[in-house]
Amino acid sequence: MFTKKFWKAAAERAAKSAAQALLGLWALDGFNVLNADFKLGGGVAAGAAVLSLLTSVVSAAGGDPDSPSLVAGEL
Repeated sequence: MFTKKFWKAAAERAAKSAAQALLGLWALDGFNVLNADFKLGGGVAAGAAVLSLLTSVVSAAGGDPDSPSLVAGEL
């Protein structure tokens, strides 16, 4: 968990989670750029990113110490 490789992978996962949450919110809301609530969207995306990072930190105890995954070794 204390390596650059771990944090790069965790950041990638967090960015993907944020994007998925934002796209999910917009899909459910019927996205319209003129009426979009960007403050809400930013909050949902940031919340998903934080949860993803926390999940990566907790998962580090169970798998490869250089990976944010619970699965040990290469898949």
